[in-house]
Amino acid sequence: MDRRNFFKVISSTGAIIAASPVIKATEKAEGLFFPKELPATNIKDILAIPRVKGSLPGKYPGRVVLIRNEKSVVDNIPQESVAYDMIMKSMLALTGAKNLKRAWRQFVSPKDIIGLKVNPIGDSLLSTSHAVTKSIIKQLVEAGIPKKNIVIWDRRSENLNNAGYTSVNYPDIKITATEYMDEKGSMYGPDGKLYGESRIDEKVYFMADVEEEYDAYTMPYMINSGKNSYLTKIVTQQVDKIINIPILKNAGSAVTLCMKNLAFGSISNTSRLHKQFWHETCAYIPAFPAIRDKVVLNIVDGLRGCFEGGPGANPQYICNYNLIMAGTDPVAVDRIGHDIVIKKRIEEGVQKKESASGYKYATIAQEIGLGVADIDKIDLVEI
Repeated sequence: MDRRNFFKVISSTGAIIAASPVIKATEKAEGLFFPKELPATNIKDILAIPRVKGSLPGKYPGRVVLIRNEKSVVDNIPQESVAYDMIMKSMLALTGAKNLKRAWRQFVSPKDIIGLKVNPIGDSLLSTSHAVTKSIIKQLVEAGIPKKNIVIWDRRSENLNNAGYTSVNYPDIKITATEYMDEKGSMYGPDGKLYGESRIDEKVYFMADVEEEYDAYTMPYMINSGKNSYLTKIVTQQVDKIINIPILKNAGSAVTLCMKNLAFGSISNTSRLHKQFWHETCAYIPAFPAIRDKVVLNIVDGLRGCFEGGPGANPQYICNYNLIMAGTDPVAVDRIGHDIVIKKRIEEGVQKKESASGYKYATIAQEIGLGVADIDKIDLVEI
C-alpha cells in the first residue's frame, strides 16, 4: 500500500482529508465502512469463557451518575479542584457510600495493581485532562492505594508523552504503552524488532477474517498484520483492575467513549477493524476476560470534549461540556454520552437527526451481556 493512499480517507462531506500520524487517519474513517456480511471471528469462543462475580457490567449495572459544574473549565482550562469535587460527588452518588474512601474501596484495594486507561490521542489539544486524572490518583491515594500500584496506560507512548503523561508530571506513577517509541524516535529495538512485539500477548487474540496491507511507515502503529489482533500484556498480565477514563467525543455520528477507549486501546493490528466493523469491535473486545473481568469503573472526562472532528482533535469543534459521568456499566455510560454529543451535533447543525445506527455497538454489547443500552432501563442520576 502506498503511504499517501493510507493517509487518505473520505470525510463525512465526501471530501478527501489527510492526517498524521497514520492512526489518526484511520480513526477518522471509523463508522464509514461497513460490509454487508461480517467476516468470521472467534467471538463465540470468547463469550464461552465463564464470567466472574465482578464481570461487566459490574457492581451497578445500568446506573449512570452525571454531574455538571459550569466552573469546571475556566479559559478553556479544566480546573483540578472542581474536577476533584465532581468526581467525589459522583462516586458517593454511584455507590451510596458514606465517605469517599469507602466508595473507592468497593472497587479497589491496596493490593491491586490499578491501570488508568486514559485517552491521549488528541495530544495536548484534547486528551483525558490532567485535572481529572490527577484527581482520580489523589482520591485513590487517599483511599489507601500506594502510588507504586497505579499505572497510567494507553496503546501509544508518543501520544502519552505529547499529552503530558510523563514522569515529570506524574512522579512515582508508572506510565506505559503497547506501541513504544524510544528516545531516538525509533519504534524498533537493537534487534530490529518492534518494541511492541514484546508487549502483546500472542496467547490472547481477536481473530477476524479480514486483512490489511501495511507499509514500512504504517507497520509500527499496527505491530502485526494478518487476521489476529493481540491483546496488550498490560491488560492480560500487568494490571488487576482497570479504571477507564475516556473523553466525551464524537466519531462521526457515533461517540468514542468507554467501549471504544477499551477496545481499540487494548489491541494490535487495528486498521482493518476500523474499516471493516468498527461497531462490532467496540463491543467484542471488552468481552475478553482480561477486560471484562478487570474494568471496575468508567469515569468520563466531559469537562472538555468535541462534537465533530473526533476522535482526534479539531480546534473549531472542541467545546466545554462541563460534566463528569461515572458508572461501572460502560454500555449505559456510553448510551447517555451518545445522547449528549448527538444533541450538541444537532444544535450545531452538523447532524440533522438522531439515528439508532450511531449506538449500534452499544446494542451489540447489551446483547452479549456487557451492559444496558436500552435508554428506558438506565438509571440516570443527575447532580
